[in-house]
Amino acid sequence: MHIDKQILDKVNVWLTPVFDSKTQDVITKMMTSAPKELEDSFYKNLEFGTGGMRGIMGVGTNRINQYTLGKNTQGLSNYLKKVFAGEELKVAIAYDCRHNSDTLAKVVANVFSANGIKVYLFSELRPTPELSFAVRHLNCHAGIVLTASHNPPEYNGYKVYWQDGGQLVPPQDGEIIQIIESLQYSDINFEGNENLIKYIDREVDEAFWQSTVDNASFNTPQTAKDSLKIVYTPLHGTSIKSIPNVLEKAGYKDVNIVPEQEQPDGNFPTVKSPNPEEPEALTMALELAEKINADIVVGTDPDSDRLGVAVRDLDGKMKLLNGNQSMVIMTAFLLEQWKRADKLTENEFIGSTIVSTPLMLELASAYGIECKVGLTGFKWIAKFIKDFPSQQFIGGGEESFGFMIGDAVRDKDAVGAILLVCEIAAQAKAAGSSIFRELVNLSLDFGFYKEHLISITKRGIEGANEIKQMMVDLRENPLKEINGQRVVCIEDYQSSKALDLMSNESYDITIPKSNVLIYYLEDGSKICARPSGTEPKIKFYFSVNAELPSIEAYNIIEQELDIKIKNIIAEMQLN
Repeated sequence: MHIDKQILDKVNVWLTPVFDSKTQDVITKMMTSAPKELEDSFYKNLEFGTGGMRGIMGVGTNRINQYTLGKNTQGLSNYLKKVFAGEELKVAIAYDCRHNSDTLAKVVANVFSANGIKVYLFSELRPTPELSFAVRHLNCHAGIVLTASHNPPEYNGYKVYWQDGGQLVPPQDGEIIQIIESLQYSDINFEGNENLIKYIDREVDEAFWQSTVDNASFNTPQTAKDSLKIVYTPLHGTSIKSIPNVLEKAGYKDVNIVPEQEQPDGNFPTVKSPNPEEPEALTMALELAEKINADIVVGTDPDSDRLGVAVRDLDGKMKLLNGNQSMVIMTAFLLEQWKRADKLTENEFIGSTIVSTPLMLELASAYGIECKVGLTGFKWIAKFIKDFPSQQFIGGGEESFGFMIGDAVRDKDAVGAILLVCEIAAQAKAAGSSIFRELVNLSLDFGFYKEHLISITKRGIEGANEIKQMMVDLRENPLKEINGQRVVCIEDYQSSKALDLMSNESYDITIPKSNVLIYYLEDGSKICARPSGTEPKIKFYFSVNAELPSIEAYNIIEQELDIKIKNIIAEMQLN
């Protein structure tokens, strides 16, 4: 197999004494026995995407290892010294249950401390939202969490947080990347200073738990809490370190943990994917719920920023909510609570994303507040909080099963969201209703919105080129009609231009540039195409809607909307 000279040049750098003998041995073996794997390991450098840097663990520039993370940390150290010159620099570091997360976290801590930066390192695995909280709680300049979120076991990742507790956003991300790319691997200082590394645990835990209870509790009577039967699974992840404690502190006693999934385990042995977006991930939790007749099922991904929720439908059967549904029900509840407390002043806002349900805009309008819409990723919602300090953030979410309440945590937070959804469920049950019935009531008021997501995986160099070509085709040969409905508007976030096909007029998009394309149809349907920033995937998001005349018509209208989505997918040849 022929390997490009530029790739071989990179490989040869990794065969110099800067790199340890074990790394060099692995590369030497790959050159003869696995040239295709060698090419994939070196053909590019890992980059920051919507969720930070994420990739397969192994040797090479396109892999997560001590050198790629060390180089990023050295670059970040140099940037911090430049931006906060003269200050005593502090960073917080957390890690999840994945293989090598603890050792990689120590590598990162060593590099920071070797550069004279004080490090607060969690002594054990902790949820990502606790890291976001800890950055502000400990007055740090930055934070790092070692996690690959919901990716398969062979992945790991590196999320960077700024002093506001939110993930990196422009211009910091670009400036840091420039510094990182200017470094040689020989510039990394791996010799840690233990005097600058402080291990943290219970003190920060207690503060985080209390903050969560304060932000996500809404005067639910203890009798209502006592009557709610909860099934919870951490899916072998970090939320076991927080959620049982938070629910207990909040007064929920009937919490049933799926025993087979209780212990953290980077192999995720009981699930195909540790992602609550995937229905099968909650199979064991649903089985336990039926066995004990639970009211609600909640589950989290490995780093506990995403949550999955299942509740009983109108027929009493357990039904998984999608991310848009759980986001809408939580947002509507928060807005109603704020209205009842007479706290709405028209200076508040909720947050959402361009690929999430349009129903968020309808909710904001109904309560007389603003819904700020940004790109995919909670870093943009956190940026809204930072950029608009005179406005108060109530809550917000995105379709990918994430939600955030208030501003104590500046990232999606399954710990707080699970407490909130239990509050909603307990209050609804006490009132003779349910979460699902409340969701149906919203459809009666605002229309029945149904969303669906397709992810198409394309691995390696060829896959990346295929994804690129798919976006080129959608731009250069735009669809004029889909499923019998005219395309009335196309928004291209890469060019920051939108075209109204009815008037043939274009207008500027003020949201930051991103490789996203959105088609709007004349019946209110919305189709979005977006290559993932952290995975070898292209994602297509579909949103359709219809009037819901009555509760009794719910199942019929849902079937009609499902058929509409299937027809759109078939016509776009995405099956």
